[in-house]
Amino acid sequence: MTVFARVVEGTGSAPVLRKRLLRCVALIALFPLIAAAADGKGAAGIETRCGWFVNASPGNAELLDRDGEWTVAIQGGHQAKGDWPPIFDKKQKVLYGVGGYGHGCACLRVQTNVENGTIERIHSSQGKPLGQCRRDPKLTEPRL
Repeated sequence: MTVFARVVEGTGSAPVLRKRLLRCVALIALFPLIAAAADGKGAAGIETRCGWFVNASPGNAELLDRDGEWTVAIQGGHQAKGDWPPIFDKKQKVLYGVGGYGHGCACLRVQTNVENGTIERIHSSQGKPLGQCRRDPKLTEPRL
C-alpha cells in the first residue's frame, strides 16, 4: 500500500501525514485570498480607499486619496453605482457657500477603473473626522 493510500484511508502513520496534507491543501486554497488582502483588494477587486470626498456642486463628486483623484460622479455623465458617504455633520464637513456642498473625510469600499480614474461602484462608505485626513501627509485638503 502506498503512503498516499494510507493517508486517504487513515491507516498506519497516516493520521499525521493526513493532517499535514490537509494543511497544505487549505493553504493552497487560501493563497489567492491572502494575496488579495495583501494588496488591499478583495477577490472581486473591491478595495478600501480613504481620503477627501468632494461634492462641490450638484451631481459632481470625487475622491482625492493617496493615489490621486477618482471621479465618482459628473453631472450628466459618469455616475458610480452605490451610495455616497452619509451626509457629514458640521464637524465633519467643510461647506462651500450654500446648498450643503463641500468636502469631508471618508473611507469607501469601492471598485475602480484605473485606466480612466473612475470609481465604478461604491459598496459601502463611512464619514471620518476631518482630522484623520488632515493628519495624513500624503493628502492635500481641497481649497475652493
